Amino acid sequence: MKTIGLTCIAFTALASAATTAADDKYADVKIATQALSGSVYMLTGAGGNIGVSAGEEGILIIDDQFAPLAEKISSAIGEIAKQPMKYVINTHYHGDHTGSNAYFKEVHDSTIFAHDNVRKRLEASSDHVHAALPVVTYEQGLTFHFNDDTIRVMYLPAGHTDSDSVVWFEKANVLHAGDLFFQGRFPYIDLAGGGTVKGYIANATKLIGMLDDETKIIPGHGDLATKQDYQAALNMMQQTAKFVADKKSAGVSLSTLIEQGLDDKWQDWAWNFITEEKWITTLYNDQ
Repeated sequence: MKTIGLTCIAFTALASAATTAADDKYADVKIATQALSGSVYMLTGAGGNIGVSAGEEGILIIDDQFAPLAEKISSAIGEIAKQPMKYVINTHYHGDHTGSNAYFKEVHDSTIFAHDNVRKRLEASSDHVHAALPVVTYEQGLTFHFNDDTIRVMYLPAGHTDSDSVVWFEKANVLHAGDLFFQGRFPYIDLAGGGTVKGYIANATKLIGMLDDETKIIPGHGDLATKQDYQAALNMMQQTAKFVADKKSAGVSLSTLIEQGLDDKWQDWAWNFITEEKWITTLYNDQ
């Protein structure tokens, strides 16, 4: 019994230390707020960028980063408006966009909306928290009439994942593109999560066709962007995808292609998560 007791105590201590370490990782993260247009704001911190609609009818947010940042996010939103937190929309299932779901559901009694596949993928995780699951799911999309704007949530298939939605504020002329747009960076395409290079490019092409030169774009990651920025990202994807496809068709192996690398003009698109090697590997494996 003493051995079991000591083992339990040790396990509890390790679990507590792990939780503390996770919290410490985000201790210095600051949530920055940027007013965009009408009732729409953008929050940045760690993880996916957050969109906010704040007005007399309440508060709606798009994505909510990591769980340890929930209180900081809530505080930043409280500085925008002292209104009830009503709705959370998840653009897809990844933890840096859904991590604070449970907090907003349990603390603020917010209703979580997402595509059907977001709930399915979150629920399939053995360590999921029930309160973090979307309460309202949809197959193609839905519309909010909220804070003097029409907010359209649209599902786009097989791009970043198989669960991607974008959110369009019609009056404010703001698009939250989720991770269908990484501003100035190679994108992450989650092949294991149902994403495809072809679908990603098709979705970006469709979205760019909806925009005008005045549209403000909240990317999943990176700075506030414009239609021109999104077009530059699309051009990069199309050109690098063709380059890799042509090399693969000519019999060049993945290892050789990684060694040769892409054209030097794409070097600045690499970042710590999606390096040039990882981007080439994604393009090669999805041809």
